[in-house]
Amino acid sequence: MLLATVAFALFQVDGRPVDYRDGDVQLEGYVAFDKSVAGKRPAVVIVHEWRGHGEYVRMRAREIAKLGYVAFAADMYGKGVFAKDHAEAMKLSGTYFQDRPKMRARAAAALEWVKKHERVDAKKIAAMGYCFGGTTSLEMARAGLDVVAVASFHGNLSAADPAKEIKARVIVFHGAEDKFIPKDQIAAFEDEMRGAKADWQFVSFGGAVHSFTVKEAGDDPSKGMAYHPRADERSWSMLRDFLAESFR
Repeated sequence: MLLATVAFALFQVDGRPVDYRDGDVQLEGYVAFDKSVAGKRPAVVIVHEWRGHGEYVRMRAREIAKLGYVAFAADMYGKGVFAKDHAEAMKLSGTYFQDRPKMRARAAAALEWVKKHERVDAKKIAAMGYCFGGTTSLEMARAGLDVVAVASFHGNLSAADPAKEIKARVIVFHGAEDKFIPKDQIAAFEDEMRGAKADWQFVSFGGAVHSFTVKEAGDDPSKGMAYHPRADERSWSMLRDFLAESFR
């Protein structure tokens, strides 16, 4: 207990909600950073899963902040909008899957807010996301937004408009038993990355299904979504190395 208390004390993570806008739409993000780190630093935009901006993405923002970066948990749906169940989440996220320009524009609004933050090195910004957020981060790379790297955790890999060129580094963390992502979608994604001459990696975790990083998904893989501790821990470790390399 003492060691845990001392380790926590080493971090002075400040996390707070912030209002921002995409045109006329009011959004509520969440910014987190370690106050003990001086000067400007790299930043990471984190996009939530399909239910919306909630505590999970804020928790991830605090974890990213402990790595020494400014973390910004974006809001894709609008302030206070959070799906009560999977059916509502599918409807909310479906709007953006059907309108990729809207997805890109909403993500760009978060990116612009981050670029103006006084503690951020605007030339060193990455994006990452979970499920729906993973797709969004990939769309940011496809759109050529000002991010040096993107990471997708158990995200949909489909592209309405496959990229001809991708400059950002790309890493995908995928559950090998994820039935929501068909094999032909994976093959099409890999072909897209090759065609776009991207610097990309695809990491597949044996035994993991969809939502393998989310403890609230439960422990029953037969339901299609379940937490997988080893895949969660290993993907996070790989993410740390990926970000460190990308921000050099």
